[in-house]
Amino acid sequence: MAEAAPSTPLERNWWLRAAAVLVAPRAVFVPLRDESEVEEVDKRQEALTALIGLAGISAVLGTPVARGFLNSNSVAVLPVWAFVGGAFYALAVYWIGGGLLFGAARRLGGLGSYRRARSLVALASAPVALALFTLWPVRIAIYGEYLFRWGGDDWGPGDRTFGGLFYAAFVWSALLLLIGVRTVHGWSWVRSAATVALAAALPVLIVLATHVHS
Repeated sequence: MAEAAPSTPLERNWWLRAAAVLVAPRAVFVPLRDESEVEEVDKRQEALTALIGLAGISAVLGTPVARGFLNSNSVAVLPVWAFVGGAFYALAVYWIGGGLLFGAARRLGGLGSYRRARSLVALASAPVALALFTLWPVRIAIYGEYLFRWGGDDWGPGDRTFGGLFYAAFVWSALLLLIGVRTVHGWSWVRSAATVALAAALPVLIVLATHVHS
């Protein structure tokens, strides 16, 4: 049985960058400008795929479906559901979200590739991925399985605080995406914000429509 090839320094470097985007985003986004180095582009995919996958799991744990999941399912099924649901969520955000960002950038004169747009989305998801290892373990330790029962009943100010911190992770991600767009395109803050807003318009409308019908 053949042994797996060891990771290269470039691959390890991108794993470090995936974490560093939280504290030094511009330095991490700058290498995305140059798409001529095929090896550089290929070597970052593993780290970025893992990053957005973790963000997907974190995101589905915060959905209304998760908050009532144990009403009709066992505790043992929850991690499997979160993993599978997170994978589908991550794929949708990565491919569809990347496509929307690519289209929005094109509309405003951007020349980057669809692949670069997907990389921007993946790196920007780092704060939501971070919540999976920081916010969610503490929240689950406090409320246990009750956090996923009875449709998300309000467990008091503490639970609302956790919910606010979780939403803050998404705001942080949006800010990172804004910084990323500005960095790779060399645009002004206004033009970059217009690109992010245009890309987010359709998902926001879908979310609002879903809440209205619910």
